[in-house]
Amino acid sequence: MLSDSWFGNSENMKFIDEKYHGKFIFAIKSNRKVALTLEDKINGRYTSIKSLKPEGRTAVVYVEQLDFPLLITCQVFTNGDDTAALYLASNDLNLSYEQITTIYKKRWKVEEYHKSIKSNASFAKSPTRKVTTQKSHFIASISAFNRFELLKVRKNKNHFALKKYLTIMALRKAKEELKQLLTPNFKNAT
Repeated sequence: MLSDSWFGNSENMKFIDEKYHGKFIFAIKSNRKVALTLEDKINGRYTSIKSLKPEGRTAVVYVEQLDFPLLITCQVFTNGDDTAALYLASNDLNLSYEQITTIYKKRWKVEEYHKSIKSNASFAKSPTRKVTTQKSHFIASISAFNRFELLKVRKNKNHFALKKYLTIMALRKAKEELKQLLTPNFKNAT
């Protein structure tokens, strides 16, 4: 199970580990406090996850609300003078830093899908009120997304570039039609 920090809370971790018996990699917020050993957890000695500096490596830690240890790591991203840190936590203690970051990258495709279906296929702009028309809008949005995917492969452009291109072409065609409508037709004038 992969998730961003919005869902990277203790309740979800417990559910996946204890009830579902599954493995997860969650982004967690940088303000989390962790214990470095089970003894520290029992004695209530917690430290900031930032102080561990697990950049490029993994560390086993204990979170106050969980009965099992977590493997954490941190990816640091630099863009010019700006840096950002992404803290990742997993209940699979056998993973390496490379494995955690590689697996977590797969989640990004889901983010791209959601952004594109909302922005390019107008999924979020449904004016419908009835279930039947909402279903139709949903199907049309998924169909539009699939068309964008097909064009993406054929034209080697992302969905946003394709939408911009299609919008420009539609505006050009509309301008041509308007020009023809506004041009006087002297053959039929009597």
